[in-house]
Amino acid sequence: MADIIIRKRPLTEAVQTQRKFFKKTARGKVIKVIRERYLRDDVPCGLYPCKLCSSEISIKKHIPLHGTPSHSLYPSGHLLMPDTNVFLHQMDLLESTLFNVPIILLQTVVDEVRHRSLPLYNRLKGIIDSEDKNVYVFYNEYREDTAIVRTKNETPNDRNDRAIRKATAWYNSHISLSFPKTRGQHASVPAVVLLTEDAANRSLASTEGISASSVRQYVEGMDTSAKPQLLDLLSVASEEIEPTRTAAASRSALYPEYLPAAILMAGVKSGHLHQGHFNANPYNYLEGSANVQSFTKPILLIGREHMNRSVQGDVVVVEVFPESEWKAPAEEVVDQDATLKNDDAEESEEEAEDHGEAGLHRKERALPRDTTTKAPLEKQPTGKVVGIIKRNWRAYVCHIDRTSLASANTESLSIQTVFASPVSRLLPRIRLRTRQAPALLGQKILVTIDQWSVTSRYPEGHFVRALGQVESKEAEQESLLLEFEVPYRPFGKAILDCLPAEGDKWVVPPKDSGSLVWRDREDLRDLLICSIDPPNCQDIDDALHARLLANGNIEAGVHIADVSHFVLPDNPMDTEAASRGTTVYLVDKRIDMLPSLLGTNLCSLRPYVERLAFSAIWELTPNADIVHVRFTKSVIASKAAFTYDEAQIRKDDSHLQDDLTNSIRLLNTLAQKLKGKRMAAGALNLASPEVKIHLDSTESSDPIDVAQKEMQETNSLVEEFMLLANISVAQKIYEAFPQTAVLRRHLPPPRTNFEKLQDILLKRKGLALDVTSSGALAASLDRCVDANESAFNTLVRIMATRCMLSAEYFCSGSVGRDTFGHYGLASPIYTHFTSPIRRYADVLAHRQLAAAISYTPLHPSLHGKSYVERIMDNINHRHRMAQMAGRASVEFYVGLALKAKGRKDENQEVQEEAFVIRTFRNGLGVFVSKLGIEGLITFKQETKFDPDQYTLTTPLPDGGSVDIGVFDKVLVSISVEKDKNTQRGKVKMSLVKPINSKAL
Repeated sequence: MADIIIRKRPLTEAVQTQRKFFKKTARGKVIKVIRERYLRDDVPCGLYPCKLCSSEISIKKHIPLHGTPSHSLYPSGHLLMPDTNVFLHQMDLLESTLFNVPIILLQTVVDEVRHRSLPLYNRLKGIIDSEDKNVYVFYNEYREDTAIVRTKNETPNDRNDRAIRKATAWYNSHISLSFPKTRGQHASVPAVVLLTEDAANRSLASTEGISASSVRQYVEGMDTSAKPQLLDLLSVASEEIEPTRTAAASRSALYPEYLPAAILMAGVKSGHLHQGHFNANPYNYLEGSANVQSFTKPILLIGREHMNRSVQGDVVVVEVFPESEWKAPAEEVVDQDATLKNDDAEESEEEAEDHGEAGLHRKERALPRDTTTKAPLEKQPTGKVVGIIKRNWRAYVCHIDRTSLASANTESLSIQTVFASPVSRLLPRIRLRTRQAPALLGQKILVTIDQWSVTSRYPEGHFVRALGQVESKEAEQESLLLEFEVPYRPFGKAILDCLPAEGDKWVVPPKDSGSLVWRDREDLRDLLICSIDPPNCQDIDDALHARLLANGNIEAGVHIADVSHFVLPDNPMDTEAASRGTTVYLVDKRIDMLPSLLGTNLCSLRPYVERLAFSAIWELTPNADIVHVRFTKSVIASKAAFTYDEAQIRKDDSHLQDDLTNSIRLLNTLAQKLKGKRMAAGALNLASPEVKIHLDSTESSDPIDVAQKEMQETNSLVEEFMLLANISVAQKIYEAFPQTAVLRRHLPPPRTNFEKLQDILLKRKGLALDVTSSGALAASLDRCVDANESAFNTLVRIMATRCMLSAEYFCSGSVGRDTFGHYGLASPIYTHFTSPIRRYADVLAHRQLAAAISYTPLHPSLHGKSYVERIMDNINHRHRMAQMAGRASVEFYVGLALKAKGRKDENQEVQEEAFVIRTFRNGLGVFVSKLGIEGLITFKQETKFDPDQYTLTTPLPDGGSVDIGVFDKVLVSISVEKDKNTQRGKVKMSLVKPINSKAL
């Protein structure tokens, strides 16, 4: 046995290895904390070959000792050592496959990036793990030669800058020792270059004899044909670290400066200021709003100055004006493209004196004047943005505005300043400088916002990459996924390695094999279990059964795919599923949360195959009252997989009297009674526009027609038992884990949300809408009928749905018990348990339920409230984005289907009946129920608008006039044209009856 030698460090080194500080606990107690770090002299440099570092320590990834010679300033080769700001501002450059310089990444930088921005830290981890990148992480804080201690009065930022410079100097010295002297002189030694955007840091590095460069200076000196593309990737925000430019300082401010962060925080805490999310108005780019907790109505922000450079989704701080200055939203469609079409991208900061800017200011001033005549009921809190807490900036899908190119430079590759128009109408145009403008015309591109100064009318950004030609199916699909932040990368090797080694050959082992799979599992393979799903469903995660008991009661069971058996906590597959949050369903494809081997095979409850399940089994009375419920892990063998239509036909066929058919009838009878109980308790029967797209074939995925989805009794059958399972599981996991149960709630909407709909119904139809409770709302919605129009009730329910708040996942210990309820379902507690293949929240509920029935211990992470809260926030965001992506996909394919239908009928326009759902001063919002789409019809000529009666009076060619109001049925002509923002085919509508709007 080798001798163990303990080396004792002298006391003089304690200052370098110990860190003392005081910390205040949540209860206000001050404690002294001492942290020690153990310094080593054998932390490897990561260079290969290096004769100085110990060869006994294995390293997964090396970088070449000679670096790379492809730079005009460093002909002997070089390696890069970027500081923190480079990763905070230039991540797009560093992620690019065109940028493959060897990089030494310091532990100091990694820790600071993690502290400053978690999303950027995750991207940085992706760079570190990428096989295409040449990056080595050096633990400088634990190497004796590079570790430093913060000195008195030194800021954390200055301390980190000094640590980076010391590590750079050590690397240069270390490399020089690896190159032997030839005739007393060193051979050509590669340089380690400090890459920093901080001019002061570069100056200090130069003083210390360290090679340093800004990112732009470095890229401009690169010897590569990809230099133009790399220069376009540079963020303009990094220029803020340089000394202030005289030109920028001389420009007049168009927006007020933000208040300092300390004042913002103090104002929010005192209630003088209010924090909330900024929402842009999709109809009027000169208006926005911010939802804050202190007011039941959103705070109205009128004009660009009061919105003060806010972008959709930003967390803003708002100052509310006195109540005498409150306004109502302007009932007018104001299009950004039409108003600002003459803006010059090169001169947009200096147009305050031109005609376009003056006209724009007049337009903004006109909006408040128009709203002063509104009734006090319609006015809402009005204010201005005084600061930004958190930016929601990311990469946006855009296209180059052709009109912003200089006409003389359309074929030039010189730098041009152009406008990038985002796909979303909620975003402002972005100004960027690029050498590739002519080549990018007609393409979808990704653009990131870098900054928005007070002297610039528009935010400034940089080009990231091209997605492909507009209207090409591939580019449109990718742009849609990027637009709604849907993770769509293929599953990596580490994730796929978590799958069963047998692959698709995996089967449930025999019961008598002694396998752990059968531990505490019930054998339910003999039960008559079946699944009922939409057509072509491959990820079958639920199945049902029902049978009569000897005592006259009924046993009913819901069996859910046991995904948590395969997806173990904290492994790479679990981490990826938590990040994705949900499966995203588009018209022609599905973006899975889990690898397809699980989702469509091993976890899918296919018929005639043994599968692992998590079962909820009730004993119910014939009146659907619960006698008892139990939960168990199980093994099932489904006897059939029906579509909704197939199950409905089977149930209705009186000639079929087999046990499986009778079990479906039994389930249906129970479901009707369960639904009756829910409705009696005040559950809402709401509606949303749902259509199905008929595709030419699965190979081409070309749409040929659109039709409304038909709901069968069997749809309701499945829904009722899924609701019953979710409610029962919610009660069980909350009982077991009252502080960290994963639940879902639907808060009651503020009554003010319904004020406009109530006023419209009363004035237009003489109908009252009672919103005092969910039961009262359900009853009054049932009374909203029009004897002459059967679709009227559905329309009202759709409009009522839009007044609701969104349901959300939450951690039980994070909110008050009285806020647990699900308003729409009239249930005091609820969760999601029934779709673990496609929802990560259900996977967590499975783990908690398994622990609650003592099947397996709960993973430590699910005991932590902060962890559950963080996961819930991400899942809520992913769920919202998935819903919007699905709707956008349907809208895109509806456009393609209408285009195909127009070509087939040799007529480019389709005529359909529609309902007016909103009136503006210069247009109408209409809803085509047959197609499930909305449209905006604008009038160019003057019309008479009555905001109190929600009507618009338009002149007729013969000198008369016609009134059009909300709920009126009209005939519209539908065509498909290229949208100016999305550059994809978009449905455009015009009025045919009672008047032809094309003549207006």
